[in-house]
Formats: sequence, structure tokens, C-alpha cells
Amino acid sequence: MTVEAIKKVIAALPDDERHSLAAWLNELDFDEWDQQMAKDFSPGGRGMFLLDEVKADIAEGRTKPLEDVLAEAKARRESPTQTHS
Repeated sequence: MTVEAIKKVIAALPDDERHSLAAWLNELDFDEWDQQMAKDFSPGGRGMFLLDEVKADIAEGRTKPLEDVLAEAKARRESPTQTHS
């Protein structure tokens, strides 16, 4: 069966079945993505250097609690901008 034939069959499905199929495909994609993330961030994975950098930043005190970062961002948004003539 070709992709075009599959598309035609999917288009002919009742809405509830098409939505169910879409949810299943989405879940399948997320499962593959989760597996790739686990592989990337396991020992020897290509993302391990990022974890090492984060751990070093934390150890060196170069991080802030998330609550502080969010409070600062909120204060900047709420602060009126001043214009000078």
C-alpha cells in the first residue's frame, strides 16, 4: 500500500477514528523522541556534555533559583518604560 492510498483511507475515516489514529501517531512520535532523549543523555550520549556544563554551573554558583528568575522577568514586564524627550 502506498502513502497516497493510506492518506485516502485516513481521509475517509469517521472523525472519531481519525482523531484516535492521530493521537496514536502522536504518541508513537513522542515515544521515539523519549527514547532518543534517554539515549542522548545517558553515559556516552551526545548530550552528556550539556549535563556536565549544568553540573559545573551549579557547583560554581553560576545559577539562580527558578523562582528568582521568574520574579525578575515579571518585574521587568511590569516596570513602566521611561522615555526621555
